[in-house]
Amino acid sequence: MARAPLLQLTDISLTFGGNPLFSDLSLVVQEGDRLALVGRNGSGKSTLMKVMARLVEPDAGAVVTPEGVRVGYMEQDPDFAGFATLGDYAASGLPVGEGWRVEAVAEGLKLKLGAEPGRASGGERRRAALARLLAEAPELMLLDEPTNHLDIEAIGWLERELAATRAGFVLISHDRAFLTALAKGTLWLDRGVVRRQDRGFDAFEAWRDKTWEEEDQSRHKLDRKIKAEAKWAVEGISARRKRNQGRVRALQAMRAERAGLIRRQGAAEMALEAGPQSGKRVIEAKGIAKRFGEQVILQPFDLRVLRGDRVAFVGPNGAGKTTLLNMLTGQLAPDEGTMSLGTGLEMAVFDQARAQLDPEATLWESLTEDPATRVGGRSDQVLVRGQPRHVVGYLKEFLFDEAQARAPVRSLSGGEKARLLLARIMARESNLLVLDEPTNDLDIETLDLLQDLLGEYAGTVLLVSHDRDFIDRVASVTVALEGGGRAVVYAGGWSDMVAQRGAVEAVEPAKAKPAKAEAPKDKPRAPAAKPGLSFTEAHRLKALPGEIARLEAEIGKLNELLSDPQLFSREPVKFRKATEALAERQDKLAAAEEEWLVLEEKAEAAG
Repeated sequence: MARAPLLQLTDISLTFGGNPLFSDLSLVVQEGDRLALVGRNGSGKSTLMKVMARLVEPDAGAVVTPEGVRVGYMEQDPDFAGFATLGDYAASGLPVGEGWRVEAVAEGLKLKLGAEPGRASGGERRRAALARLLAEAPELMLLDEPTNHLDIEAIGWLERELAATRAGFVLISHDRAFLTALAKGTLWLDRGVVRRQDRGFDAFEAWRDKTWEEEDQSRHKLDRKIKAEAKWAVEGISARRKRNQGRVRALQAMRAERAGLIRRQGAAEMALEAGPQSGKRVIEAKGIAKRFGEQVILQPFDLRVLRGDRVAFVGPNGAGKTTLLNMLTGQLAPDEGTMSLGTGLEMAVFDQARAQLDPEATLWESLTEDPATRVGGRSDQVLVRGQPRHVVGYLKEFLFDEAQARAPVRSLSGGEKARLLLARIMARESNLLVLDEPTNDLDIETLDLLQDLLGEYAGTVLLVSHDRDFIDRVASVTVALEGGGRAVVYAGGWSDMVAQRGAVEAVEPAKAKPAKAEAPKDKPRAPAAKPGLSFTEAHRLKALPGEIARLEAEIGKLNELLSDPQLFSREPVKFRKATEALAERQDKLAAAEEEWLVLEEKAEAAG
């Protein structure tokens, strides 16, 4: 049975700043589609999504949405102007009396609806934008970087919610684990062309590399043919001028075709070099603890970090990851316990707020800034690991063009700001890298390169991230902040931590021995799970009664709405939407109840 289209773009063309972003671009999003929209930073993904949402008008072409199909859009930086609270913003698109939808989503996202937008963190603002979209329940959802600034717990909740929805959706994200779990197809935007593959995201990179290989082979064949025809033209055209004009015109056409090929953007030429070797012991923390007022941030905690370790810190937003990082690097004193840093440390810091970058300074000034005066721009040279380099040449290695060198930092996208901060860090030698959420906004190719650089880096790495795949690829030790000031050390990355949580009881911090965070050549695997419930299953069993109660409440409200005998004739669209929502929640309720029964039986059998 053919699926109905939800959105159709036909021959879309759009030009920004004199350069064509898209030309004759066409695509169709169908009922049930779950698509990842991927491409390099600056390729136009967000702009294309705004065209799909009808927020940007193309220069040419048509955007068609069938009657009765609603398209919802979650942008990266929503405008909260005019809204007193995050809840007001989230409920602004709903009819009167349906605010319960926002409350239901806010519960899952742990969103404080009464928070003021001006005082809200990036994660809280992102949750409000998600709550608004999910509460509206459109037939097609367009989500631009929904996981940025969300913690792993919220990302997991969003994954489950999107996996259960009947709506179609298009996602822009650089979170591999998130895309792999959800995307059933990929829209690849590359040099103004959209290609589609109807396979899971895990097949994307092989498809991309094969496409590029075929493109390189075709270009090579064309170059060889042009070279051969050009030689013929030079050596023999005067004798055969009249009867070979067609061949001459074919050569001109081939040259025009070759000139029209758009060069593929290469990977950033980033390099990371460790400075002089530090002492073997980098950090020694014994019984360190911290509280702010009555709030316990960290209970007494021990950690030993040795040279070459890669230590990841994970946990919900607000659990104290950055605070712990600041204590371990000597930026913040603990309330109790002792902290000592090793000898010969040269630290480089990547902060999640990008506070090291002055938004009014130019890229040129940011790279040539004098650390003492914080004034830049007086030189055309930047010292890169002890060697002078021209500013523009160094910027080009991080995929900036010459025109951007004198542009202000505030004009950059999130991914470009991240690359500029990496350029500053990598210009100097270091042996201790402190990376607080470095993966936000970076495209997949740059993430791959950063991962490889960290793997080869001879120094020590402390990493805060919510990107599960990146943690798995980089970390040799994971420190989980589990709430209430409790921090637990696990060997390996994210997947290893999850396995160990389900296999062994966590050691109480007060009784824990100093953790030796030495990076093994092969990550140790967790022992096989004991009979009974894993940590994840136990957590799920505890959460299910609340989820079931919420679904039952929503079903009750929808039944009450549909009990109005005049609703169908008075508001047929609302009647249809309520009927579909009721069916969806009934399906979710049945699945939740079945899951609860299975887990409860498993728990009883183990007991």
